[in-house]
Amino acid sequence: MEVASSSSSSQCRYSYDEYKETADWLLSNTEQRPEVAIICGSGLGGLADMLDNKTVFQYEDIPHFPSSTVHGHAGKLVFGKLQGRECVCMQGRFHFYEGYSIHTVTYPVRVFHLLGVKTLIVTNAAGGLNGSYDVGDIMLVKDHINMPGFAGQNPLCGHNDERFGTRFPCMSDAYDRTLRDLAKQTAEEQGCKSFLQEGVYCMLSGPTYETIAESRALQMLGADAVGMSTVPEVVVARHCGLRVLGLSLITNKVVTDYDSTEKANHEEVLKATKRRAEDLQRLVSHLIAKI
Repeated sequence: MEVASSSSSSQCRYSYDEYKETADWLLSNTEQRPEVAIICGSGLGGLADMLDNKTVFQYEDIPHFPSSTVHGHAGKLVFGKLQGRECVCMQGRFHFYEGYSIHTVTYPVRVFHLLGVKTLIVTNAAGGLNGSYDVGDIMLVKDHINMPGFAGQNPLCGHNDERFGTRFPCMSDAYDRTLRDLAKQTAEEQGCKSFLQEGVYCMLSGPTYETIAESRALQMLGADAVGMSTVPEVVVARHCGLRVLGLSLITNKVVTDYDSTEKANHEEVLKATKRRAEDLQRLVSHLIAKI
């Protein structure tokens, strides 16, 4: 699909029929009927490799589906079983900074809804704003700050199709408390409790990392971690009535000191992700068995 300009929230809108055409094409090309969808963040695509009885689709082969352009995002939609549960896994997501409209970024979520998915698990690589967080910590997302939404870039702007959800959806319960409790229980069982955190994720559009002044401002707003994804997908998922669990892998500590010589870069993010990815994958895998 051609990358759309993000200058207008009305560009690259999709009709219900287009979402349904994508969902029907997928349903006709696989016998699997997933109830859980997983969106993999930077370097976390290994979750999809854990699926059994896989059916794999390249994004470019799926009608109306966008394509991922970022290193660390494979661009595959993988159906299969994880711990005996039918799942669909995105190896690579879409980002606002790639030039996609906010509607394109969130396109797969409504497709998942039409496939029959009931639960969405979103993972991401994020910078740690909370001073008590260490690189390699896993943060359960309990809430988010939608900075692009403050500027009018909300995926629900424009005409509301009641077949997906209500005009004014509630976001105070965006991240399911029961799923978070299950994740904590699973983390303790899997020996991950010592590096499990719980906090607020803030989304910026990227692709630049934050300035020191911006990082300090986000801390004052109550953000514990910052990244460039996840929130638009969560907003659309909740609009569709999906339960959501969010997991952020803290891959770097955000610089908040003008005397620091540290600099954030994507390669370091991917290296940090690789070191902790197996723990995150094990956590998600065993958690799915409990849902």
